[in-house]
Amino acid sequence: MTRDIIKVKNLKISFFTHLGEVQAVRGINFHIKNGEVLGIVGESGSGKSVTALSILKLLQYPGVIKNGEIVFGGEDLVKKSENEMNKKIRGNKISMIFQDPMTSLNPVFKIGDQITEAILIHNKISRKNARKKALEMLELVSIASPEIRVNNYPHELSGGMRQRVMIAMALSCQPDLLIADEPTTALDVTIQAQIILLLKELQRKTNVSILLITHDLGVVADICDRIIVMYSGLLMEEGSTRDIFYNPLHPYTKGLLKAVPTPEISKENRLLTIPGKPPELLNPPTGCPFAKRCPYVMNICTRQLPPKFRESEHHYTMCWLLHPSCPIKD
Repeated sequence: MTRDIIKVKNLKISFFTHLGEVQAVRGINFHIKNGEVLGIVGESGSGKSVTALSILKLLQYPGVIKNGEIVFGGEDLVKKSENEMNKKIRGNKISMIFQDPMTSLNPVFKIGDQITEAILIHNKISRKNARKKALEMLELVSIASPEIRVNNYPHELSGGMRQRVMIAMALSCQPDLLIADEPTTALDVTIQAQIILLLKELQRKTNVSILLITHDLGVVADICDRIIVMYSGLLMEEGSTRDIFYNPLHPYTKGLLKAVPTPEISKENRLLTIPGKPPELLNPPTGCPFAKRCPYVMNICTRQLPPKFRESEHHYTMCWLLHPSCPIKD
């Protein structure tokens, strides 16, 4: 049986602002198995990126992990000091690809130097060997003429090539877990497909576990083993990729799927959207956060947060529609 490489238990994250406490993540639980690709999808503000940053303890003030555990390698990362995270976890065990490669790469250093420095920080090897490793990593991510590109500055590369450099840097120390936070956001559709294909191929070659954060269900369709649908700081639904795409349970998941562009979209057959907007997390609702946008809303939805209802061993949702005595049958 494949072991869990990381377990997140009852994680709560808040931002303490001058207006009050913003409850960005409100007690979520999930795990990632060794060699598995897990996707977290949801619209902006649902808590996806905050969750990813909390794993590496990169939350910026005024963000705070209020409660919960992040168990990795048998240890709770929440309790680790900044020094321990830098020396033992970040880069070595867990790496992250950020949203915008242009702002993540230092514009005044050549990309070869940046990858080399990342390798030297986490490995006791000579600069010559680190430079050789940097070239190998550029080859691994399919950058043409790496011996030339290694001497380029970030602005001399296209957006897709910069993202490949970020992936090379993230994988340079052979981490056990790779977090990819919206890795295709700033790229055009063709390059997006190339980056996702690259991640899929690298995962097959290295068996690295991947946590893929995105707002686009189309991005996760071909690479993820399981998908989590996140909304308003909560996990609305979790299941295999097949479960989510062919048997969605939560109305929010169904709304996201209907909003995915298809070749059939036309003037007469317009792209569907989810009406309304997410609730204010300064004062989150006591019931289901999706209630005001849901076409199936019932009285109980506005009064009480639904528990987890399991459709199968690995497929569950937080929705009162799954209650055995629910009068509405979709």
